[in-house]
Amino acid sequence: KEVAISYWGLWENDANVRPVIAAFESANPSIKVTYTKQSPKQYRERLTAAIARGDGPDVFRFHNTWVPMLRNELALVPKTVMTPTDFSSAFFPIASSSLVAGSSIYGIPIEIDGLGLYYNEDLFAKAGAKVPTTWEEMLSTVPQLTVKDGGTITTSAIALGTWGNVEHASDILATMFLQNGANLVSPTGKEAEETLIFFRKFSTPSDPVYTWNDTLDNSLYAFAIGRVAMMLAPSWRAFDVKEINPNLRFKIASVPQLPGTTATWASFWVEGVSAKTKNADAAWKFVQYLTSKEGVTKLYTEASKARMFGEPYARTDLAKTIADDPYLGAYIKQ
Repeated sequence: KEVAISYWGLWENDANVRPVIAAFESANPSIKVTYTKQSPKQYRERLTAAIARGDGPDVFRFHNTWVPMLRNELALVPKTVMTPTDFSSAFFPIASSSLVAGSSIYGIPIEIDGLGLYYNEDLFAKAGAKVPTTWEEMLSTVPQLTVKDGGTITTSAIALGTWGNVEHASDILATMFLQNGANLVSPTGKEAEETLIFFRKFSTPSDPVYTWNDTLDNSLYAFAIGRVAMMLAPSWRAFDVKEINPNLRFKIASVPQLPGTTATWASFWVEGVSAKTKNADAAWKFVQYLTSKEGVTKLYTEASKARMFGEPYARTDLAKTIADDPYLGAYIKQ
């Protein structure tokens, strides 16, 4: 009996996903998959409403932070598909923290992402500066890269210290909180205060590392046009940078650390199955293939034909294949 399942995605065009689906259907001729690329605008709200009405997708993509909000909509991963032990050995530790509770698994990650330190190669070469690996090194690097005309910043070293014009400011500050030992559930006390003071240094005119303020362009745009030497952002922002300025020479390094810390940030997308699907076996078989070594490799290859790179692998057995990539390597090493 032929079974038809629907799959909602977010970031991949049909042309990238179709070869992956074709490979799955070839191995499973009784299952037909229909892919729909959704708009990210109010996606979660539209997803939960569709599932509640009974006409939602069988398989869908969701963010790792949405598990508490989608508990009623998510079917648990069957143990025949993957056990918690299998899961923890297949994916990076943050995946288990986000998606596994006891013996329950709420979805399977298809990629991994977070924050990386974007840096302008030409501005660094011109200043004779080295890419900082620690926040202490950052403090000595900022004056080398900052260019001022009187009191006006003409070239900033790094987009830090403000909120409205720094993309991903909440992720950046949360990372800094973690590195300094603050509790994200209740970020109060000495550790949190020290972090906020440090964050604000970069936008305080009287501070030696003053390099950024509210009058400057949005951090992404400023980086793309060469007005800021560094910014902290996820891997997919590289596509936006290239679209704004195809000629910009940049790479991505790991997030600077405090002494003795290795805290970084994770933000990634997961494949799940609807709790209301009538074709659970077929849906999980598809998700199992989609997130397998073969499935994600094929998806990465197809996506790389259309843009700079595919989605960074969530699977640890594929980490080495992109660990030296000038854009993705930092996220994998972290």
